[in-house]
Amino acid sequence: MRQTFIAVLLAMSVATPVMADDPPTEDGFSMIQEGTRLLLRGLQEEMDPAMDNLRGFAEDMEPALRDFVAGLGPALQDLSDMIDDFANYEAPEVLPNGDIIIRRRPEAPEFGGAGPEIEI
Repeated sequence: MRQTFIAVLLAMSVATPVMADDPPTEDGFSMIQEGTRLLLRGLQEEMDPAMDNLRGFAEDMEPALRDFVAGLGPALQDLSDMIDDFANYEAPEVLPNGDIIIRRRPEAPEFGGAGPEIEI
């Protein structure tokens, strides 16, 4: 068994991979480098129309997104005033009637913010 292991180990050390020597092309690239360059150029040419469409879509959506963020800003500020730290709250729970409740964790510190009094 030991002789077989030594023979296999010796055979593996002798049979090292031989690197193919690609002759450089006229601009200094090997055939593999040239093929890779051509592949990447082809991928770029295929992606250019999709990227142009995406750029156009983003330009079309920009005014709507700006309006959305401008309207959302005050609402997020109001929410931030009501909630001290999101880590102090459980995951939202949707009730059967569609109401959403976000419960404060039992181990959370006393809430110090001034929120509206709500009878539950």
